[in-house]
Amino acid sequence: MQGNTPTNPPEPGSPAAGPSGQDAKNQRYWFHILAQNTPAARNLHATKLVDKAWQQGDRVCVLCDNQQQAQELDDLLWNFTPDAFIPHSIATDPSTPCSDPVGILLYPPAAADWDTVIILSSTLPEQADQYRRLALVAQNDPAVLNQARGHYKQLRKLGIEARVHDMRKR
Repeated sequence: MQGNTPTNPPEPGSPAAGPSGQDAKNQRYWFHILAQNTPAARNLHATKLVDKAWQQGDRVCVLCDNQQQAQELDDLLWNFTPDAFIPHSIATDPSTPCSDPVGILLYPPAAADWDTVIILSSTLPEQADQYRRLALVAQNDPAVLNQARGHYKQLRKLGIEARVHDMRKR
């Protein structure tokens, strides 16, 4: 072991990672491009991200386009791990905000309410550059990938260079 180097460095963008700035800000935005091409794979990957962020103490939301997608995520979160419970709920109306640590939202999340925002929706929220952490998940489907490219361009216009995790290349 050399010096005081931690064996497990903090997650980029986490409070333990140190001071923020433009470089640190860019480390808080990720694109996950899956090798699979199904919505089910996308939802499962989002559930894994929810679990990881929640385990790290984050308040997490997933932005969905419709009630069916929200219900699929709800079902996955109820059954994700047999020995754990991820407290969550579906929130359909911004006038009654989600009070659970994990929210499945059908409206754009307020930046101040969430530590981690996971985007599955077709629209990138206007406040995207204000979120503490943002993950966009796209399955390997031409329409979804095209949508993701649009989100990526929007983030670049906001001065954010999101990190891309392209699982198709593994």
